[in-house]
Amino acid sequence: MFKIDNLHVHYGLSHVIQGVSIEAAPGEVVGIFGRNGVGKTTLMKTIAGWVKPSGGSISLDDARLDGLEPDQVCHHGVGFVPEDRRIFPGLSVEENLKLGLMQRPGRTRAEQKAEIDRIYQRMPRLAERRRQIGTTLSGGEQQMLAMARVMVGKPKIALIDEPTEGLAPMIVADIFAIIAEMKASGAIVLLVEQNLTGALAASDRFYAIERGTVVLSGDAKNEADKARLVETIAV
Repeated sequence: MFKIDNLHVHYGLSHVIQGVSIEAAPGEVVGIFGRNGVGKTTLMKTIAGWVKPSGGSISLDDARLDGLEPDQVCHHGVGFVPEDRRIFPGLSVEENLKLGLMQRPGRTRAEQKAEIDRIYQRMPRLAERRRQIGTTLSGGEQQMLAMARVMVGKPKIALIDEPTEGLAPMIVADIFAIIAEMKASGAIVLLVEQNLTGALAASDRFYAIERGTVVLSGDAKNEADKARLVETIAV
């Protein structure tokens, strides 16, 4: 189980996250919605350890994550696909994928190779470009690489921030298919996404954030809840 309890985050004097509480269970996709600048990306970065909270707690399977360094958070089974993808410059597609394997240490070389081969079977475009420098890929291919880098780590929870922005419809469909595969594998997925229709279709539940506070939660398949969400974030 993943749980955020009364989380607060400050940037200097700016109180960006103001008492957010969120829960998610294995095999569940939870959408995080809200207008630009309300704190969604800050929330994801805080869970990943990139930003330190000023109060509250973050826990996964009873292990406290708040205050840990990013590599420690990663080793607890947290994978992060940031909005800007963070493809490592100067490294090939395969080298980027191998870094993803570090998320869950302890696997044998044969197991690591099997994981990368599984990714190549799922994403043959990456297999074709395995020796190519990752930052020279197209935008859609870089997004697929960022998703794949998390997938090879078999995370307990995947944080996915704005994965479809500016991408072609075919790539968007594939990204939502990958999210569905993560869910089917038993992973928790926290999804920040502006494509409301696609994100709600992929999600089980949702939270809406306004000014750093959760103002609404609901069932992503319930028409009344969805209508309230649209009304809330359109204000």
